[in-house]
Amino acid sequence: MDFSLFFFAESDAAAGDGYRLLLESARFADANGLSAVWTPERHFHSFGGLYPNPAVTGAALAAVTERVGIRAGSVVAPLHHPVRIAEEWSVVDNLSNGRVGVSFASGWHGVDFVLRPENYPDRKNVMVDAVETVRRLWRGEAVEFSDGVGEKQAIRIFPAPVQSELPVWITSAGSAETFRAAGRLGVRVLTHLLGQGHDSLAENIAAYRDELSQTYGNADRGQVAVMLHTMLGTDRDEVRESVREPFSNYLRSSVDLIVRTASGLLPPGLDLNRLPDRDKEFLIAHAFDRYFTTSGLFGTVDDGVELVNRLRAIGVDEIACLIDFGVPHDEVLRSLRYIAELRHRTER
Repeated sequence: MDFSLFFFAESDAAAGDGYRLLLESARFADANGLSAVWTPERHFHSFGGLYPNPAVTGAALAAVTERVGIRAGSVVAPLHHPVRIAEEWSVVDNLSNGRVGVSFASGWHGVDFVLRPENYPDRKNVMVDAVETVRRLWRGEAVEFSDGVGEKQAIRIFPAPVQSELPVWITSAGSAETFRAAGRLGVRVLTHLLGQGHDSLAENIAAYRDELSQTYGNADRGQVAVMLHTMLGTDRDEVRESVREPFSNYLRSSVDLIVRTASGLLPPGLDLNRLPDRDKEFLIAHAFDRYFTTSGLFGTVDDGVELVNRLRAIGVDEIACLIDFGVPHDEVLRSLRYIAELRHRTER
């Protein structure tokens, strides 16, 4: 099992200090054998608002690390011209001497598409087309696009990337069809447990590997990374109490994004924001308990070993540890040594 660090959430840190956790954690990952650091693409919301462009944060990470992978988790492909995606990440590949990887997503928030409103209705197909175009450009192929006067121009990107092939993931929230699409494309999968349990994840991974086998043969098993909210320590009850308030606040700040998919308690069409505060707090408490017990990497290293064994058994290859959900930075930084210990305990 590989272990990486994942960033998504916190955006209320003091001005000038917002990226300290990212940079110091990346240095730890680089020195302690973790496989990668992921930063997302988020727009127009305080939840994840530190990360509007993962190529920019990736460039910063390239400058302070030497070996750890630098990944986008994710690039929302329909919001960008594929040439810009290829150019930006080729720069980061050069800065890092060939350490980048990109997970592509189709996007789901309509407001994000103020950047490219014409792509919203067909965003899933636009993403698939963009993945193929970026891969062709990355390999050095010339790809034709219309210029400002409507003439076709064959475009190659500069600088040329260091890696001959771009490592590509597709981000899935739990759709079996997205897993199968990743298999047909011959790429990797980045997923999470917000809207799927272990059983449905196992079925999705099996569907992904079945599609890979049918398309590329049994030798290609791909790679599946699962993002998990993570906090480890020496005492499970102490960890629970240390994360209860910040993680509940995190759920509260993203109630429409997370609580509905995490809890499964609400009928379709019910507006969470119209619920009485008492009911909303009940849902948040329920969601916290679910995350802590079944959908996150919380507790002790021994607890982590059990979870790693369960995930490995269903075909997971990597745990991407989301660590920036509101626990004080210094406490998070001190806890990273337990992720490194878990990596050593579960090596084979």
